[in-house]
Amino acid sequence: MLVSTRRTLLSGMFWGALWMVPLALVPLAIGEAIDKGIAARDTGSLLTWAGLVLGLGIVLAISDLKTNRAGDRVWIDSAGLMQRIVLRHATHVGADLPKKIKTGEIVAVGSSDLHGIGGLASVITRLTGGVVAFVVVAIMLLTSTPILGLAVVIGVPLATLGFVPLLKPLRARTEIHRDEVGAATTMAADIVSGLRVLRGIGGERKFTERFGTTSQRVRKAGVEAAKIDSWLSGIEVFLPGLVTILVVWLGARLALDGTITVGELVAFYGVSAFLVIPVSVATEAAHHYSEAIVAARRACAILALEPALKSPQDPKPLPSGSFGLRDETSGLTFAAGQLTVVTTTEPVAFADRLGRYTDAPVFAEDVSLRDADIDEIRDRVLVAHNQDVLFSGKLADEVDMGKSVDLRTALWAADAMDVVDGLEHGTDEYLAERGRTLSGGQRQRMLLARALSFDADVLVLDEPTSAVDAHTEARIVQRVAELRNGRTTVVFSQSPLWTRVADRVYTA
Repeated sequence: MLVSTRRTLLSGMFWGALWMVPLALVPLAIGEAIDKGIAARDTGSLLTWAGLVLGLGIVLAISDLKTNRAGDRVWIDSAGLMQRIVLRHATHVGADLPKKIKTGEIVAVGSSDLHGIGGLASVITRLTGGVVAFVVVAIMLLTSTPILGLAVVIGVPLATLGFVPLLKPLRARTEIHRDEVGAATTMAADIVSGLRVLRGIGGERKFTERFGTTSQRVRKAGVEAAKIDSWLSGIEVFLPGLVTILVVWLGARLALDGTITVGELVAFYGVSAFLVIPVSVATEAAHHYSEAIVAARRACAILALEPALKSPQDPKPLPSGSFGLRDETSGLTFAAGQLTVVTTTEPVAFADRLGRYTDAPVFAEDVSLRDADIDEIRDRVLVAHNQDVLFSGKLADEVDMGKSVDLRTALWAADAMDVVDGLEHGTDEYLAERGRTLSGGQRQRMLLARALSFDADVLVLDEPTSAVDAHTEARIVQRVAELRNGRTTVVFSQSPLWTRVADRVYTA
């Protein structure tokens, strides 16, 4: 992905230069056509220069198309690359991520920060063309008429530097705006996740007011940043305009004195008018640069996060097959290949210990999980909490983990086939985020089916049937016991239905 993005960026820079240079040369060619064709009454020269202008126009049209395509592609590639890197690292940090950073910060990377990164990468293609075109034009003007060339060479950079003092306040206000966006996104995520509870206690109005207040802070921060941006927009027109006026006035005086021809005057005017474009691109680049710096700092803050638990330098392999576990904290042993039920008031903490989500003394046979590779643990020990979530997408894609237990078998064991049969498109039905279109019991059965389809060597289930009725639970208990026969399974549940099929029952 990185190589492809770099290649696209270099291609865009090439086409950007090939777009800007002909655009700058057109006024010079028109000036030559006036002097050597019209003024000299030389039809051949006029046609030659007219043909050159036409050729430049064709090159300009093709390169403009290529530049825009490359710019759009590098925007998408760079924004997508940033998203992938940040989200991959966020996944690597794992369960500790919510403790280290707000949810809104992660969401804002994919909803707003990518625009700054993508915008900067995209404008580089045109900015490169502007710089190359300015150098070419400056050399030609200094060669033909030094005094006008100096006016352009000195005036345009000064006009470009005119907006530099505004960059620091723009970046500061953009940073404030980004902070407010992150806070609003976090609040929105919290409200959506707790919407059902809020409705139950009549808290919708209160949280609507709070979100409205936060939204107004976002709006005000955006307006403050836009004020600086508006000054940049004004300067990008005003200062190059002054340079154009100076060039036209000076050129007109030189033309009256006979120092330059009418064609040269037209050429100089056209070139000075053209130079507004590179200045405009430079201003746009400055704006995107300010946004990109803020976005990059946020992304780097996420990339600097480290997972609480890491693999040792020389990890020991876990036992082959379906191994047992021994929890030193509770003193309980979970035999290999058996279904063990534990009744406890702290199932979440217990389950997290067994899955190595907390740093606790747990052994897989004689191998401490502290000495094992984290990735191997994640691949072979699955902890499924009843508060886990379903992602949006096709049901088959979200539930089927692609292991040896096929989707229909997992759905049968979780007694979820009736849910699938009730959907219009069956396993191809598109699930909403968090499975909001399903009831609590249906959603819990889908989560159980997903856990079963993973076919882990050790499966830890935290209250897997707490939201279903007794008849459904009885079927699930029997089917899970049958499916997981000979595999290590630990179930945290208060239900007597689970204890009836268990090989061993603990109370902790």
